[in-house]
Amino acid sequence: RVDEWTDVDRKRVMNDIITTMFNKKFMEELFKPQELYSKKALRTVYDRLAHASIMRLNQASMDKLYDLMTMAFKYQVLLCPRPKDILLVTFNHLDAIKDFICDSPGILNQVDETFRQLIETYSCLSAGEFQLIRQTLLIFFQDMHIRVSIFLKDKVQNSNGRFVLPISGPVPWVEEVSSENQMFDHNGDEVKRTEFTTDGNYVTPQREGSFDLYGDRVLKLGTNMYSVSRPVETHMSGSSKNLASHAKENIVPNPLAKEELNFLARLLGGLEIKKPGGSETGFRLNLFTTDEEEEHAALTRPEELSYKVINIEATQ
Repeated sequence: RVDEWTDVDRKRVMNDIITTMFNKKFMEELFKPQELYSKKALRTVYDRLAHASIMRLNQASMDKLYDLMTMAFKYQVLLCPRPKDILLVTFNHLDAIKDFICDSPGILNQVDETFRQLIETYSCLSAGEFQLIRQTLLIFFQDMHIRVSIFLKDKVQNSNGRFVLPISGPVPWVEEVSSENQMFDHNGDEVKRTEFTTDGNYVTPQREGSFDLYGDRVLKLGTNMYSVSRPVETHMSGSSKNLASHAKENIVPNPLAKEELNFLARLLGGLEIKKPGGSETGFRLNLFTTDEEEEHAALTRPEELSYKVINIEATQ
């Protein structure tokens, strides 16, 4: 629910957020070789991005938006037919972003530049390297089992928050539909072949998705989940509640804490929160039906799963 929300406001907010997200300094930091950072660091960056315009979210709505984002991305990575397809998922994200700012050439150029960097950095990686990236991402998300209404209604998520992997559909590109296991020796010569039965119906994909700046990605993961209108809801699964009730912040000082804060300072240097100027009051985005629901969600949210915003002065 949004108070007095217009198309002009929506366009302004999207332009502000996308401009900040694809800031040159921010992208330079993201593309530097580095270890995957913590969930708290990700949440801090996400809070900054969400507030890069005059739009404001209360803690409960921000938690809900973050849950939706993380579970949607986890679903997309989990269901990629092959590891390299996580790049196609990313391209679907960028294609959608470009549609938002198609009449703003300056911002569009920022996004296209990031697109080119992605192609240059990742298109040459081997299947094994993409598998390591995919595995790293899934390890990051493995303990997140937040139930999302759109996934529950489409029966791609169980009531415990775990996703359902389909046993039918297209096989990965270049693969053949087969019910045989082949074994090879160290020289690459086939030494044994056995057959097995499957319960799924598999088909060969018609073509590979495009990895170019413009093209048909073929893969639908990463496209708009809400092409059919549905209410947006997220629920804490029972297992997550139990984990949250027993989870405690580690009181042992983390030797990497200072390094992580320094990293965040560099990362957030280009992420400036815009404050309404003059007579502007800004816009408050509420992802709940009523203010009362939002307040109740904030009170009942386990403290361990609500992330505090870390404000870092990084202008120097």
